[in-house]
Amino acid sequence: MSNKVKQLAPIIWSEIQKANSILLHCHPSPDGDSIGGVLAMMHVLKSLDKKVTVIAGDSEKPSSFSVLPGFDEIIAKNLTQTNLSEFDLFIIQDSSSLGQITKLAETKFPESLRTIVIDHHATNTEFANINLVDSTYPAVCQMIYDLFQEWKVEISPEAAVSLFVGIYSDTGGFKYQNTDANTLLAAAHLAKINPDFPKIIFELENNYEPEQIKFIGLCLTHIETYFFNRVAIAAVPYSVLQENSIRKEHTEKAEISNMLKSVKDWEIGIRFTEAEPGIVTLSFRTRNPDKHDVGKLAMATGFGGGHKSASGATFKMPFEQARKHLLETIQKVYPDLGEP
Repeated sequence: MSNKVKQLAPIIWSEIQKANSILLHCHPSPDGDSIGGVLAMMHVLKSLDKKVTVIAGDSEKPSSFSVLPGFDEIIAKNLTQTNLSEFDLFIIQDSSSLGQITKLAETKFPESLRTIVIDHHATNTEFANINLVDSTYPAVCQMIYDLFQEWKVEISPEAAVSLFVGIYSDTGGFKYQNTDANTLLAAAHLAKINPDFPKIIFELENNYEPEQIKFIGLCLTHIETYFFNRVAIAAVPYSVLQENSIRKEHTEKAEISNMLKSVKDWEIGIRFTEAEPGIVTLSFRTRNPDKHDVGKLAMATGFGGGHKSASGATFKMPFEQARKHLLETIQKVYPDLGEP
């Protein structure tokens, strides 16, 4: 457990004790750490007799996580559709900036609303009243686990499996470099509380739709390498998605960037998808985060952020303009890679 968590745990606990109505949210294109974290927090807050509202945020509720207990309690609406004055406290998890709460409008909080950030992104802008930001953690769900331990609250089987899924998801199944002994100890404790976790993981990892597999195939046939074959980009334009009846939601689960960086000598892997006309989503992965920090790279584009080993961005510009902007940014941030 980090010193930051120990220092801020009692302060956050005090805010929770004072609040009656608490808001939680999922970040855009929510992953296991986002969904698992809000569900675990929801279960614990409800056990404290708090009124808790969980909103899905900008994206649709990802059906792949419907196996998690409490998933049906996530309300399918975004922040712009939510009356913030109805809440005493907004706990903002796994979101490095206001843009990760919603991209649909500028976010403004009423003065009466207390805000708490719990996040592990090094690029976090610390925009809340209380900011618990610690990039040494591989997953927000591990931070939440440590908070629960400090608060000495009971972790139910429902909360335990939600936290386990979040940790498992953001560590790549305990494979990423920032996974450590504390991560495994937390996961072991959660697995002891809910021994049925393998069934949940199986359901999460074995529920691809045919269109998702087709999308993976399209990405693999659209790979181009740059910077002397050290950067691999799978760039798929919207027209190709249309031709193959692939919708935006079919593009969000594929681990393309992980596949690309797994290739020997491809130091950076990037999934580059025009999921909607003029909107390009990017997923970055790196073989060596100390040498090529993709969180720094995503941040330098002006439209993203994330971790040293994994990050993302969204470009609102035409496909070819977005590609040009990406290549120019890579060359600027990492001149050691040479010319595109």
